Amino acid sequence: MTSLELDYAEAQLAERKADSVPDAAVEPAAPDTAQAVPAAVAHKVVAPTVGTFYSAPEPGAEPFVQVGQAVTEASVVCVLEAMKLFNEINAGVAGEIVEVLVKDGDFVEYGQPLFLIRKGE
Repeated sequence: MTSLELDYAEAQLAERKADSVPDAAVEPAAPDTAQAVPAAVAHKVVAPTVGTFYSAPEPGAEPFVQVGQAVTEASVVCVLEAMKLFNEINAGVAGEIVEVLVKDGDFVEYGQPLFLIRKGE
């Protein structure tokens, strides 16, 4: 057993731990689509800024892209809104959309993956 005691002015702290800690139950990780596509042919489109993710140009409109759709480097895949400014995000590579990693209306962080694209040949 390990013990630590600290007495400072009027505050006291005491901690005791057993020498052995039981093993935690480990749940199997959910399958990751990013792992299913080899890194050599996968491209992640990441958020260049924080903001709100929109998959379509306006509410009720068709999304810019869908899973299975072919895209070019210049294809607009979504819009990020930050401080009432709407920034179009391009695919960056030619290929096929494999997965949309966020939902419409989600707040995203800088560098957060948004799409997974299988690079074209």
